[in-house]
Amino acid sequence: MKRILFIIITFFATTTFVNAQDQPWSQRMASTAMKLWVDTSKARWTYEQGVVLKGMEGVWLQTGDKKYFKYIQNYMDALVADDGTIKGYKKDDYTLDNVLCGRSVLLLYNVLQKEKYHKALLQIRDQLSNQPRTTDGGFWHKKRYTSQMWLDGLYMAEPFYAEYANTFKEDTDFNDIARQFILIDKHARDAKTGLYYHGWDESKSEKWANPQTGLSQNIWGRADGWYAMALVDVLDKFPANNPHRAELLAILNRFAAAIQKYQDPKSGLWYQIMDKAGATGNYPEASASCMFVYTLAKGAREGYLPASYLAVAKKGYNGILAKFISTDANGQVNLNGTVSVGGLGGKPYRDGSYQYYLSEKVVQNDPKGIGAFIQASVEVERLAHINEGAGKTVTLDSYFNDEHRKNKLGKIESYHYKWGEMDNDGFSIFGHIFDNYGVKKETLFTGPTTQNLRKSSIYIIVDPDIPKENPNTKYIEDAHIKAISEWVHAGGVLLILNNDTGNAEFKHLNNLMAKFGIQYNEDSRNHVQGAQFEQGAIYIPTGNEIFKTAKKVYIKEISTLRVTSPAYSALTDKNDVIVAVAKYGKGTVFAVGDPWFYNEYTDGRKLPYGFQNFEAANDLIKWSVEQTKNNASK
Repeated sequence: MKRILFIIITFFATTTFVNAQDQPWSQRMASTAMKLWVDTSKARWTYEQGVVLKGMEGVWLQTGDKKYFKYIQNYMDALVADDGTIKGYKKDDYTLDNVLCGRSVLLLYNVLQKEKYHKALLQIRDQLSNQPRTTDGGFWHKKRYTSQMWLDGLYMAEPFYAEYANTFKEDTDFNDIARQFILIDKHARDAKTGLYYHGWDESKSEKWANPQTGLSQNIWGRADGWYAMALVDVLDKFPANNPHRAELLAILNRFAAAIQKYQDPKSGLWYQIMDKAGATGNYPEASASCMFVYTLAKGAREGYLPASYLAVAKKGYNGILAKFISTDANGQVNLNGTVSVGGLGGKPYRDGSYQYYLSEKVVQNDPKGIGAFIQASVEVERLAHINEGAGKTVTLDSYFNDEHRKNKLGKIESYHYKWGEMDNDGFSIFGHIFDNYGVKKETLFTGPTTQNLRKSSIYIIVDPDIPKENPNTKYIEDAHIKAISEWVHAGGVLLILNNDTGNAEFKHLNNLMAKFGIQYNEDSRNHVQGAQFEQGAIYIPTGNEIFKTAKKVYIKEISTLRVTSPAYSALTDKNDVIVAVAKYGKGTVFAVGDPWFYNEYTDGRKLPYGFQNFEAANDLIKWSVEQTKNNASK
């Protein structure tokens, strides 16, 4: 742990990715992208724009600013019709390049739940079901590229495939997803360098293919970058109990060692042809460098890679800023140094030679480079607080709040205030912020006990069920109260986010809260008519112990609170206690009469600018993490 702390402190002591008077680099480059591709009437279904849109998604999740989500939505809505048909998409071409934009469609479906997105997703998923394959099951890169697997194709298809499988609970698909990575590792990895050749032709008939191995001649930086990013993105969704997960982690760790080995020791960058840095005409290339920074920073943050790779990512990121970033007279940030394209075969024929890769144009503000830079910047920025919650676990109750429904494929799923839910009632934004603090997320599907709370630092109970929501309602009973209160007394941080009268369970919850001097009133205030959001406004005084940055928040239909010692009001509005805190033994209790931090009011899409619910969620999580440290020291 001390080594991880040292690495992260060193990272931020020496990394200058944010000018003190400017926005973070991810937001500055996102602004450039929105200027370059502002006209959605010219939207195109291309993998290049898919990389940019994925970057925009990351900035949205980091800021809770609606403009980034709206950009993605406007772009995709120019392409996806109400009946689900996709402008510019031809399934029968069977090109993996056409799959990547499906990730943005899947994002829109998960957030908005619109049927047109689901219909579009079915077409893309159907393409994968019928994509031509090699004899051992690898996807051809394109139908017209017979028997060929390219590294590019792993990023184009597999993250979408994994995200789709995760969304619709198609767990067996993960075996096929893993197979694609394992086959590339088997066929395209160079044992000497640990890097990967750009393409493999099973038939060995292409002019660019080695007649003995079927491999292309060179190790192209961006191709390896695609493969690297695909690995960390797929691992995000890969089931922990799938036996192939260990294989993917082994591939990633072996590959990361090779990436580090071929990082330029002086500049921190990576070359167009990765293993020939000193060859005539070779040069450091921007998009590949961004992709490797993204992979190493994310891999280390998620625990897929050792924390030591943060230093490698830092060096690469500083090199990118020094070599490739410029600002014009209008203040627009630009990315230089991206090779425009790289391929094999086709017309005119690309022979995969060293001379070929060096002949392609190097351009400014290529979308692949910009998208990769935004994604890399987001990952670096996510590390700012990563050590503050290291070793801590936040557990979300899914026993008292235990609603279920059928998904689009008829499979039963748990929903309503869950970590993975991205729609209005989900907690995905809340969970994303916990991730930024390095706190491990868990879900408790059984009643709380002394044993199963032991590993948790923070325990969250949200809106316990009532019979109209769940016929199988499970109430907070005496045994649960004993376990929870003893856990708090020993140093736990308990967050209770209830609801208002008519939508909440009060009797049994108040039995628990009585232990801490808090009672929920069976009332409801801050009723909001339509879009009159000011009716739900609450202003937070300067100096609030919890909400240090949020000054104006939106909470509608709140159950107010009564407090007696040891509890006290942490936020009062119009003589009503809105937030209460209690110190109980070594632990801390936080209570509010609304689920509040669900996506509808933290992801920025609904509320007018000026409300700071996203900032309030950040404040609460920072405070909660601080409580775990303070409680442990008592």
